[in-house]
Amino acid sequence: MSSNNGWETYSKLVLQQLETLSAGIESLRAELRNIDTTARGELQDVKEQLTELKVKEDKVQELKVWKEKMDDVASPPQLKSALDEIEQLKEFKTKAITMFMVVQSIMGFAMAWALDIF
Repeated sequence: MSSNNGWETYSKLVLQQLETLSAGIESLRAELRNIDTTARGELQDVKEQLTELKVKEDKVQELKVWKEKMDDVASPPQLKSALDEIEQLKEFKTKAITMFMVVQSIMGFAMAWALDIF
C-alpha cells in the first residue's frame, strides 16, 4: 500500500503542477491578447502616420514639379525684376491718371472763364 500511497502523492503532485502550468499558460494567453490589442493600436497609429507622410511626400513632389516648371519659365531674380517693373507701372499709371484729372480740371475752369460762366 505504500507504493500506492506514493503513486497517489505523485499523481497529486503532477496534477498540481499541470494545473499550475495551465494557469500560467492562461495568464500568458491573456497577456498576449493584451499585447496583441496594444500592438494593433500601435500598428494602426503607424499606418496613419505613414499615410500622412505619403500625403506630404506627394505635396512635396508636386511642389518640386511646379518649381522645375517655374524655373523653366523664369528664374527667381527675373521674377523679382518683373514684379518691380509691375510696381513701377502701377505708380506711373496712378501719376498719369492724377495728372490727366488735374489738366482736365484746369481746362474746364479755363473754358468756363472764357465763356464767362463764373
